[in-house]
Amino acid sequence: MLTLKCKTMKKSTFSPVQIAGILKEFDNGKTAEEINREHGVSKASLYKWRQRYGGMEASEIKRIKELEEEKARLKRMYANVSMERDTGKDIMEKKFESLVRKG
Repeated sequence: MLTLKCKTMKKSTFSPVQIAGILKEFDNGKTAEEINREHGVSKASLYKWRQRYGGMEASEIKRIKELEEEKARLKRMYANVSMERDTGKDIMEKKFESLVRKG
């Protein structure tokens, strides 16, 4: 069986609970520099989290992450099935062509 290797998202070192807490600190007035020093989160990550998860609770963030992982898994499954179907189709076409030539 052929497998397709896909790029996967980098696993976050922060849990959804930690992300929610860090975003609340940021929303409550802490600067990005303070959060960077305390938690080791880059400004880019902080603003990306804020854009993606702003206003959500930890349980909602966890659910979104689970859905993103499931989506990536399903995409990989679809790619594998599609590739196997295409391979089978190519084999069948070649066999049919060889039968037509012989007959």
